[in-house]
Amino acid sequence: MPEASIHALSPLDGRYAAQLADVAALFSEAALIRYRVRVEALWVAHLAGRAALPELAALPASVMAGLEALAAGVDGEGCARIKAIESRTNHDVKAVEYFVRERLEAAGATPAQLEFVHFACTSEDINNLCYALMLRDARDLLLLPLVDRLIERLRELARATAGLPMLSRTHGQPASPTTLGKELANVVARIGRLRAALAAVETLGKINGAVGNYNAHACAYPELDWPAIGRDFVESLGLAHNPYTTQIEPHDWVAEYCDALARLLTVVIDLCRDTWGYISLGHFRQRAVSGEVGSSTMPHKVNPIDFENAEGNAGVAHALLSHFSAKLPISRWQRDLTDSTVLRNLGVAIGHGVLAFRSTLRGLGKLEPDAASLARDLDAHWEVLAEAIQTVMRRHGTPEAYERLKEFTRGRKVGAEELRRFVATLGLPADTAERLAALTPDRYTGLAERLAREI
Repeated sequence: MPEASIHALSPLDGRYAAQLADVAALFSEAALIRYRVRVEALWVAHLAGRAALPELAALPASVMAGLEALAAGVDGEGCARIKAIESRTNHDVKAVEYFVRERLEAAGATPAQLEFVHFACTSEDINNLCYALMLRDARDLLLLPLVDRLIERLRELARATAGLPMLSRTHGQPASPTTLGKELANVVARIGRLRAALAAVETLGKINGAVGNYNAHACAYPELDWPAIGRDFVESLGLAHNPYTTQIEPHDWVAEYCDALARLLTVVIDLCRDTWGYISLGHFRQRAVSGEVGSSTMPHKVNPIDFENAEGNAGVAHALLSHFSAKLPISRWQRDLTDSTVLRNLGVAIGHGVLAFRSTLRGLGKLEPDAASLARDLDAHWEVLAEAIQTVMRRHGTPEAYERLKEFTRGRKVGAEELRRFVATLGLPADTAERLAALTPDRYTGLAERLAREI
């Protein structure tokens, strides 16, 4: 670990930095600067092209090339220059504007042409588009691919263990058997629905001036259709246009995004806790990794650390995302600045979420079902067949079926022979009694195997 990482305040930039380089590339200060430069450059190009401002009709080819270069990405030296300008202006977006003007001036832009950098924009016109691009890219490039890998891995496990019987536990007590594959299939179905919800969140943007009314735009060029020009620019970035805002885009869609991601992480937490429990029961073995230590004092241990790490990181991400969802859509009058520092933490939540997904995948990759352990658990609880017996009794009109099975089984363990003798006393048709007598816990799994294979 580099020395700088050792001294980092956040574990995302310290302990976990090597695992989160792709998240930092989207949410770091340098990344925000690059997105801002891109939007500023593209806005000037849009004014020269779509808006056809006459003052920009004679932009030299060198200036257009300079705009394209800025939109493609500013390098580390450029980021450092912007931070140096910010140290003087004490305004981050204004520093980006001055930097873009410097670069375009060097490319041959006239003083009059340079005045169209950040033309009619408030800082929030730039910022809201940058954060929308960040969140869209994080979802499409990082989050959805990770969720897809998780779905794929769980589906593989579900189908591979579709017919492997296991004891259910409701309220922590033995319940009707299922299969390991069906329990995993349940998670696949949940994550699949929530993935669709995250993917469906519409990423919005606006570029309509200081309070959302195109005041300055219409004053300078009253003859132009500024709502159409703004819509076309936002849509050219791959975003949906929000025509009705105050100074800020109201962040309702960001709240939807955060809620969707938080719900996904809730299922991850549930999965991790259940898997942790099955490991504790011995139903899953974990492949030991050469060189790893499970305990500083107990050499035998292989701890479920990946699932514990995932649960912890998912919890931190969930807490932040829930705060974002509750706070960001609220702004006093036409704007206050409380959203600014909160938005800067979007990458923190995404980082913890990415760690949670990756730790879960790592843990799942080490799991091996222990069929013998599952079988022992089932064989110790023949009383779970009480549901089957009393339901068949109901079908054949046997009175007080539930009550009789309750008296026979509730609060006590019942062995195979004792259960078979009880069935023989019920007066059921011979073929039905024979079928019930042959029933075992490991064969009382209903349609679990079929459901698991169909996921």
